[in-house]
Amino acid sequence: MLMCAKLVLTSLLVLLNCLPCSFIFRIIILGYKKPLEREDLFELNERDSSYIVCPIFEKQWRKEVLKNQERQKVKSSFHKEAHTRKPSLLRALWNTFKFVLIQVALFRVFADVLSFTSPLIMKQMIIFCEHRPDFGWSGYGYALALFVIVFLQTLILQQYQRFNMLTSAKIKTAVIGLIYKKALLLSNVSRKKFSTGEIINLMSADAQQLMDLTANINLLWSGPFQILMAISFLWQELGPAVLAGVAVLVFVIPMNTLVANRMKNQTKNKDKQIKLLNEILHGIKILKLYAWEPSYKKKIIEIREQELEVQKSAGYLAVFSMLTLTCIPFFVSLATFGVYFLLDEGNILTATKVFTSMSLFNILRLPLFDLPMVISAVVQTRISLVRLEDFLNTEDFHPRSIETKYIGGQQFLFVFNNYLTSSLNIKIPEGALVAVIGQVGSGKSSLLSAILGEMEKLKGVVQRKGSVAYVSQQAWIQNCILQENILFGSVMQKQLYERVLEACALLPDLEQLPNGDQTEIGERGVNISGGQRHRVSLARAVYSGADIYLLDDPLSAVDVHVGKQLFEKVIGSSGMLKNKTRILVTHNLTLLPLMDLIVVMESGRVAQMGTYQELLSKTKNLTNLLQAFSEQEKGEDTVKNKPKIQGVKFSIILKYLQAFGWLWVWLNVATYLGQNLVGIGQNLWLSAWAKEAKHMNDFTEWKQIRSNKLNIYGLLGLTQGLFVCSGAYVLTRGSLAASRTLHAQLLDNVLHLPLQFFETNPVGQMVNRFTKYLAIFKLLKQFCLHLPNRLFLSRQIRRLAGASRSPVLSHFSETLLGVSTIRAFGHEQRFIQQNKDVVNENLVCFYNNVISNRWLSVRLEFLGNLMVLFASLLAMQAGNSMDSAIVGLSISYALNITQSLNFWVRKACEIETNAVSIERVCEYENMDKEAPWIMSKRPPSQWPNKGIVEFVNYQARYRDDLGLALQDITFQSHGEEKIGIVGRTGAGKSTLSNCLFRIVEGSGGKIIIDGIDISTIGLHDLRGKLNIIPQDPVLFSGTLQMNLDPLDKYSDGELWEVLELCHLKEFVLSLPKKLLHEISEGGENLSVGQRQLVCLARALLRKTKILILDEATASIDFETDNLVQTAIRKEFSDCTILMIAHRLHSIIDSDRVLVLDSGRITQFETPQNLIHQKGLFFDMLTEAGITQD
Repeated sequence: MLMCAKLVLTSLLVLLNCLPCSFIFRIIILGYKKPLEREDLFELNERDSSYIVCPIFEKQWRKEVLKNQERQKVKSSFHKEAHTRKPSLLRALWNTFKFVLIQVALFRVFADVLSFTSPLIMKQMIIFCEHRPDFGWSGYGYALALFVIVFLQTLILQQYQRFNMLTSAKIKTAVIGLIYKKALLLSNVSRKKFSTGEIINLMSADAQQLMDLTANINLLWSGPFQILMAISFLWQELGPAVLAGVAVLVFVIPMNTLVANRMKNQTKNKDKQIKLLNEILHGIKILKLYAWEPSYKKKIIEIREQELEVQKSAGYLAVFSMLTLTCIPFFVSLATFGVYFLLDEGNILTATKVFTSMSLFNILRLPLFDLPMVISAVVQTRISLVRLEDFLNTEDFHPRSIETKYIGGQQFLFVFNNYLTSSLNIKIPEGALVAVIGQVGSGKSSLLSAILGEMEKLKGVVQRKGSVAYVSQQAWIQNCILQENILFGSVMQKQLYERVLEACALLPDLEQLPNGDQTEIGERGVNISGGQRHRVSLARAVYSGADIYLLDDPLSAVDVHVGKQLFEKVIGSSGMLKNKTRILVTHNLTLLPLMDLIVVMESGRVAQMGTYQELLSKTKNLTNLLQAFSEQEKGEDTVKNKPKIQGVKFSIILKYLQAFGWLWVWLNVATYLGQNLVGIGQNLWLSAWAKEAKHMNDFTEWKQIRSNKLNIYGLLGLTQGLFVCSGAYVLTRGSLAASRTLHAQLLDNVLHLPLQFFETNPVGQMVNRFTKYLAIFKLLKQFCLHLPNRLFLSRQIRRLAGASRSPVLSHFSETLLGVSTIRAFGHEQRFIQQNKDVVNENLVCFYNNVISNRWLSVRLEFLGNLMVLFASLLAMQAGNSMDSAIVGLSISYALNITQSLNFWVRKACEIETNAVSIERVCEYENMDKEAPWIMSKRPPSQWPNKGIVEFVNYQARYRDDLGLALQDITFQSHGEEKIGIVGRTGAGKSTLSNCLFRIVEGSGGKIIIDGIDISTIGLHDLRGKLNIIPQDPVLFSGTLQMNLDPLDKYSDGELWEVLELCHLKEFVLSLPKKLLHEISEGGENLSVGQRQLVCLARALLRKTKILILDEATASIDFETDNLVQTAIRKEFSDCTILMIAHRLHSIIDSDRVLVLDSGRITQFETPQNLIHQKGLFFDMLTEAGITQD
C-alpha cells in the first residue's frame, strides 16, 4: 500500500509541474529573491491583449448600432411614431465573447458534477466499513477513487477560475476602450449631460460592475443546478422528507435576495462624497488660502456619517445573511430529519444516511449564499448597463459639420450655454491675423469653438482649409516630460524644436527646471507656473506646423515683456506663424493696429468687424475701449509613486484592531470560536447518534431516545445561530467604529499636508485612498476566519496590479480635460492607442495575479486532497477497530478541508489587499505636515489693525534640495499702502505671496505683520486674517451663493452688493435661478473671466486689513478691469494692498512698487522715482509701451 501511495504521489507532483499555471514558478523564485518589477511578469497572449480585444468589440458594437438603425427604419415605415430602442451593449458583449463564455460554463459543469461524486464515494466507503468483508482491497480502491475525483475537481475548478477571471477582465477592458473612444468623440452638447466625474465613474465603477458580474454569472445557473442535484440525491437518502428542507430553502432564498438587494442599494452617498472630495483636492489651494479646511472637512464628515448610518443598516442586514450562510444547512437538515422521523416511526438515522446527507447539505451552503448576491448583482449591473448605453448612444462630435474648403463663408448659428446666439457672418482670408475682442461673456471663446465644430450648428455652414492647432484659454498640460508636451506625438526635429523653444521664451525656464526639457510635469501642470503652462501650450501648437491657429488669449497669463516677445516671434507679422491663418482672442488692445482684421463680439454676436482704422472711424465701442486702456514658478520634479514591496507589517494590522476597539475584537473572537465549537459539537452529536442507533437492539429503546437526540441537536443549532448573530452584530459595530476612525484620521492627515504634496502627487491617487479603504470594512472577519497570507509573490503582484490602475484613471481624466485640444490637433487615434497601452499594462498585471493565485490554489488544495487520501487510507487500514460513524465524520471533515482551502485562498488574498489599504491610509500619518492650524499663542481678535507688513532678511525655497526662490528680502509697508509687485517670469512674485500665507515656509529671516512674527502663530489665525484673489479662478459645483459664501455668513443683500461692484449683477439677474444658479463642475458653465469676477466678489465679502491680488484680473477685458480696479481702491481704501500684476497699468498708480529679479529685491520706490531711476521697472514700462505721462 505504501509503495502504491508513493508512486501515486510522485506521479501527481510531476503532473502539478506540467499544469498550465506551472510557468509561474519562475516568477515565484524571482519574487522570493528580489522585489518583482513589471518587466519580470509574463506577457499576455496576443489574442487576450487590449490591442485585439478592443477592436473586435468595437466592431460588434458598430454592427449592433447599424442593426438598431435598420430596425428603427423598418418600424418607422409602418408606424408614425416608432418606439425608440437603443443598441444593446449586452448583445454586443455576447457576440464578442460567447465562445469563451461557453467554454467557461463547460468547465463549471464538470466541476459541479465532480463535487457530487465525492459524497457518493464516501457513502460506499461507510457501507464498506459497516459490512466489512474479509478482503479489504476494494476499500483502498474507494480511497484512491475519492482522491482522484477531488484532485480532478481541483484542476478543473482552477482552470474554470483562470478562464473566468481573464474573460471578465477582457470584458472590462473592451468596455473601457469603448467608453474612452466615445469620450473623445462626444459632442459638446452631449458633454453637458455628463460631468467629468460621471464619465470617470462609468469607467471605474460601471465597467467594474460588469467585470464582477461576469466573474460570477455562471452561479445564476450553477447555483440552482447544485441545489437541484443535492435535493435529488437527498431524496434517495431520506425520501419525501427532503421536501421539508426544500420548503426552508423556498422561504429563505427570496428573503436573502431581498436582503442582498437592500445591501446593494446602500452606496448612494458614496458618489456624493467622492465628488466633493475630488473638488476639494483639486481646489485645495483655495481652501488653504482662505482657511476653509475645517468647514469642508465638516461637510465631508456629514456626508460620511450619512453613509455610515446606511452602512450600519447594511451591517444589520448582513446579520441575516451571516445567519443563513452558517445555519441554512442546519435548518434544512433539522427540518428534513424531523420530518423523516415523523413520516415513519421505523426510520433510523444510520452513519450512511447522516454523513452522506451532511456532505450534501454542506455542498448546498455556498450556492445558497452566493445565489442571492448574484441576483442582486444582476439588478445592479442592469442599472450600470443602462447608464453605459445612455452614454454610448449620445450624439457624437461630427467633423463633417465643418467643410474643409476655406475659412469664411455663409451665415451660421451655434448654441452656447443653452442660449441661442445671433447669426454670424465671418469671412477670414487665408494667412490673415485676426483679433477677437469683447467684454467678459461676449462669446469670444465660443466663436473659436464654433470654428472647431465644438458648438451645435443649427444652420448655415462653417468652412475652413487645412489642419488646425488650438491653444485653449486654460492651458492643458499632460502628465509627462516637458519635451513630450511640446512634441505632442510629432517626430523630433531638433532645429525646429530649438526655434520653437526660443520663440516661446522657454529657454530661461528650462535652465530653472531640474532636468530641463526632460523634467516630469505633474498632473495639470501643477509644478510649473501659469505663464509657463500657457507658453508650453503655445509651443505645442507652433511645433505642430498646422495651417490654422486658434489662440484663446494665450498672452494674458504672461508678463508684458514675454507677451511682447511671443507676439513678435510667434504670432505677429514677423513671427514663426506669419504665413499662417491666426485667430487670436485677446484683451491687449495695443495689438489691434497690427491686426489684418478685428472682430468685436457683444452678447454672442459680431458687433463690428473690419480693420483697425475702419473700426476706429465708424464706431465708439473700440474708441471707448482704447480710452480705458493704458497697456496691457517653481520647478519641482513630480514625485513618481512607485509601488512598495515590503510586507504588510503587523503594526498595520494592530492599528486597525485598535481602531476597531479591543472590546469588539475579543467579543468577535469569542463569538467566532463559540459558533465553530458548537458546529463541531453538532457533527459529533450526529456521529454519536448514528453510532448508538447502530447498536440498538430494541426499536422501542430507539424510539425513546430519538426525540431527546433531535431536541439536543436543535438546541445546538439554535445556540450556533445565536453565536452567529452576535458575531455579526459585534463585527458591524466594530467595523463601523474602525471605518469612522480611520476615515477621520485620513481626512485630517490629508488636509494638514502642505500644498507642495498636492502639486507633486496625482489627485486620483488620493481619491483612491478614500475609496479603497472601504474594503477594510470586513477585514477583522477575514482575519478571524483565516490566517494572513505571507507569500511574497501574491503580495508583490497585487501591488503591481494596484499601481497599474492609477495610470488608467489618470490618463482618462487628463484626456477628458483636454478633449477639445486633442480633437483640434486631430490626435484622437494616438490617444486611443495610449489608452490601450495603459489598460493593457493593467491587464498584464491582473493576469499574472490570477495565474499566481491559481498556482497557489492548486497546491494548497492538493494538500487538502492528500488529507482526504490519508484519512480514507487510515480508515480502511483501521479495519474493525474504527466505527463507521467515525469513518464518515473523518472523511466528511477531510472533504470540507479541500473546499475550505479554496475559500481560504480567496480570503487570504483579500486580507493582504485590505491590509495594504490600511497601510496606504496610514502612510499619510507619517508624512511631513503643515504647521498647526491653531497654536497656544494666538493673536488679538482685532489683529491686524494697521496692516503693516515687514520682511526681515527673508529667504525661502520650495524644497530642501532646490535653490532659494527668495533671497534676503527686506522691506516694510506702511499701513493702508498700495504696493505693486512686478518682475519678469520666475522673479519670485507668486512665491512672495505664498510666503505671506506660509504656503511656503521660510528658510531664514522672518515676516512680521503688525508686530507679530507670523511663524509663531497658527496657520488659520494667520490665513483667516489675510485676503487674496488668486490667479487661477477656482469654483466648486453647487449654487452661485455657495461659491460666494461657503460658510453662509452674509445676507443676500451683501451678496448682491458685491456682485454689483464686480459688474456681475446684471448677468446674475438674467439667470433663471439668480443666486441659486447651479455652477457646474469647475465652473465650466461660466467663462474664465466670469469665474475670476466671482472669485473677486468672494474676496470683497471677506474684507480684511491686508489684501493680496495675484493676477486677479488677467482674464477680463480692460474696460471691466478698470472698473474692478476702481471698486477695489474704493472698497479697500483703508487696507494694505499687495498687487502682483502682468498688466503694469494696474499698478502704475501704486504708492510704491516692489521690483523683483531672480528672487531678490532690485528696486522699491514710488513709480515716479523708479521711472527717473531708469532701472528694470523703467525697462518693463518701455517694453509695454507705457509713457511717463
